[in-house]
Amino acid sequence: MKVLRLTEADDVGIALTPLAAGDALGIGDLRALEPIAAGHKVALRRIEAGAAVVKYGAIIGQASQAIAAGAHVHSHNLGFVASSQEATIGSDLRTLPAVLTPRTFEGYHRADGQIGTRNYIGILTSVNCSATVAKRIAAHFHEDRVAEFAHVDGVAAFTHTTGCGTASTGDGVDNLQRTLAGYARHANFHSVVIIGLGCEVNQLDRLVQEMGLTRSDRLQTFTIQDVGGTARAIEHGRGLVQELVQEANHARRSTAPVSALTLGLQCGGSDGWSGVTANPALGAASDLLVAHGGTAILSETPEIYGAEYLLLQRAKNGEVAQDLKDRLAWWEDYVGKHGASLDNNPSPGNKAGGLTTILEKSLGAVAKSGSTPLNGVYRYGQSITEKGFVFMDSPGYDPCSATGQIASGANLIAFTTGRGSVFGSKPSPCLKLASNQALARHMDEDMDIDCSPILSGESIEAAGARIFEALIETASGKLTQSEALGLGDEEFVPWQIGAFL
Repeated sequence: MKVLRLTEADDVGIALTPLAAGDALGIGDLRALEPIAAGHKVALRRIEAGAAVVKYGAIIGQASQAIAAGAHVHSHNLGFVASSQEATIGSDLRTLPAVLTPRTFEGYHRADGQIGTRNYIGILTSVNCSATVAKRIAAHFHEDRVAEFAHVDGVAAFTHTTGCGTASTGDGVDNLQRTLAGYARHANFHSVVIIGLGCEVNQLDRLVQEMGLTRSDRLQTFTIQDVGGTARAIEHGRGLVQELVQEANHARRSTAPVSALTLGLQCGGSDGWSGVTANPALGAASDLLVAHGGTAILSETPEIYGAEYLLLQRAKNGEVAQDLKDRLAWWEDYVGKHGASLDNNPSPGNKAGGLTTILEKSLGAVAKSGSTPLNGVYRYGQSITEKGFVFMDSPGYDPCSATGQIASGANLIAFTTGRGSVFGSKPSPCLKLASNQALARHMDEDMDIDCSPILSGESIEAAGARIFEALIETASGKLTQSEALGLGDEEFVPWQIGAFL
């Protein structure tokens, strides 16, 4: 068989290998009418112009012209059509089997009850004006200098391009403050220093007070203007961090329940295999985590568009369902104001990998969330208070979305990719899951797990169990490929909204 048909209802199959014109598809007597790349769609029956096209047993678009059986189905003959799928709230609520043997990992127990998977010192900035000072302080504690502190993962600066020149109220500053506060209280930091300039819109005192933070040995702040300028601020910051590193080195890992893990679910550089292998495998791992009392966060609101009915059917109640609908309505209004629409996705790389419409991409993306009830919907960077599967509103831009998930409490990130994302994050380690064997081999120094065995007989459940075990190992200290490469210093990207004045 050269073509994979996912459900009997599907009008299209997925080419398992590159097809040449005339190749038998292994389904009836069908043959390819033209060259079709691996991961791309091939018509399994004649599809009339204007007819809905089905994949995953769901509509992924509308034929823009008549499509013959055996033809390549892609952007030239498949267009977006607004989803008309109705959802019955809570109609797909499932109860997971009870966990007979609770699992544990080795983590850092913090004084506030949180449990971290890493032990970093963080340097945050209230405004772009203090970015250079933060980076110079962190650079002083390079790998050789930190190596003498065996129980400290590193000193990392998290800088951004905002904090001033914008309104002092509204979504823009709210997003930034939630993000900074979420990082400031994150379990993967032993301690944090926040550096301001002094005259910015995003005032440190307001940030501390309105976000419920408390200055202490674990959280210290200062402004460049107060300490006497750039050079003195760098020297002052180095002194503070030196003391914090020494204190952090006393921390030790100890046994903790898997229920303390919060996993951010991400996908980027997706291809035609992502929704078949890596995403559903991660969904199975998410179900295992939730069954053990942990938390899984799905995000990227524009990339559930058209498949949101699957989440609404899993909403635990009407209030959660309405919260999700409200966020989607906000996005429709937001992109409309900027002359765009939510069906502008997928990206060029997604299309090169075989994805055609946002409906097709969204159906695959939602598979990362598994099958458990949707217990809550949160704003970007908002602290997660519910256990189980939840949704956090964010753009589909991966670094921005992951930044919000970490701010919301994710102490692990799992990232599926088909084209080859090189994302990494601090302070939360990121495991990357390859959707296909070619990628897993070609970019082996970036990929942690190969999900392609699903195509040769491995069950989704078995692949999910492999991922779950890797998550526990990572939480206990095993380095991911992105950590080994030193990624994560440039991937802090708070979501920017609003006018700059």
